[in-house]
Amino acid sequence: MTSPRSLTLKEISFFFFPLLLNVQLMSVSHSVINAALARQEDFVAALASFSVAMVVHLFFASPSYQNHTVTIAMVRGRRSLKGVIAFVLLVASVVSLALGTIAYTPVGPWLLTRVLGIRAEIVPDALEVIGFLALLPFFTGFRGLCQGLVIRARRTSLVSLATGVRIGALFGFLALGSRFLSGAAIGAFGLLACVITETLLMVFFAWRCGLTPTEIPQEERGLGEILRYAFPLAYSSCLQQTVPLLISAIISRMPDGTLALAAFGLIRGFLFLLAGPMRNLQQAYLTLVRKEADYRALVTFFYRTSLGMALVTALIAFPLNGLLLGKIMGVDPSLRKYIAWPLAVCALFPLFYGASNLLRGYFAGAHETARLGRSTLYKLLYMLVWWLAASLLALPVPGIGLGIFLLLSAELVEAGYLRRQRDRHLQGSGRLAPQ
Repeated sequence: MTSPRSLTLKEISFFFFPLLLNVQLMSVSHSVINAALARQEDFVAALASFSVAMVVHLFFASPSYQNHTVTIAMVRGRRSLKGVIAFVLLVASVVSLALGTIAYTPVGPWLLTRVLGIRAEIVPDALEVIGFLALLPFFTGFRGLCQGLVIRARRTSLVSLATGVRIGALFGFLALGSRFLSGAAIGAFGLLACVITETLLMVFFAWRCGLTPTEIPQEERGLGEILRYAFPLAYSSCLQQTVPLLISAIISRMPDGTLALAAFGLIRGFLFLLAGPMRNLQQAYLTLVRKEADYRALVTFFYRTSLGMALVTALIAFPLNGLLLGKIMGVDPSLRKYIAWPLAVCALFPLFYGASNLLRGYFAGAHETARLGRSTLYKLLYMLVWWLAASLLALPVPGIGLGIFLLLSAELVEAGYLRRQRDRHLQGSGRLAPQ
């Protein structure tokens, strides 16, 4: 269906910035949990156990992070809605089974100690947290589905509202959990309970917005077509989670490996806050772009937004280094000096990351998700080549410098591949955005 007028930057802003706020609020909720765990008697073990459990959970649960994209692209009526619900339940069941196997069988201790190299004394607490989180995929899965329905209705402010309620409820759940739990389990209980609260609210919002978009006349897709569309997105999301793991494995081998890992963690935290919202360009493309003029408006918005985020990143690296990193966060002066230039170089990351997600939106809208799976696979292969090189060669560079180079270049590899594939697809289709 062609819009009678072109998309404006104002419309894009009203759609996009509530989603940006949602990412910021989600990062706040994890900071609240960390602050609660930091007040435990054995706070080091609590923080370490929760961190390890979250890394494991994020890797296995990442296939469900594309549920809102699948919903936006595929739901056209009751039949397709039932198909997407079946996909959500299937993925959630597989992920929950995998996490449960880790938490309650000998697989878990072997994975944490032998594969991840975790100290034996924190393994029991980490497994307890994973046991809590084994229930989470069903709620995050349906939260993503409902978010997709609400985003499709262009009511993105409701997504941020639900996340805001989640944060408010989190304080109460952490206080409640501290009465009958201890250590990292308090954080797991708080996270599970607040996500359940957020999911119930999103179900209510989706119901009020209308469960099926009756104004869209396209033919509905069956379960088989939905699975063929969704699974490349699911395993692509899973492979994306291996990139920071491989970078950590590479830079840990450098002479300054421990310092590089600490610096890389700090920088990634800032990038999650500043560049993470650029992933919402994928949903913006799917929901808003209906003709070439809409696409040009979204590209203009992307350039302006990424430039603003780049400027903020550069300001944090130098003019605000002492205030933000030193006085507010309490980072040691030597570490602040060590990360200043690498963080400044990361001003390019919002541009590369945003370009990748804008192109991912194009192929998701064109129902060419297999190309997205291949793009992530090539990105992973690129990282594996560097991992092999770092294992065999003594690279004469600072660890954090190599880590940031890999972070940026991996994103550039994916964006470059998707751009070439888009040009070929346009030549074959003769139109901007097949829907």
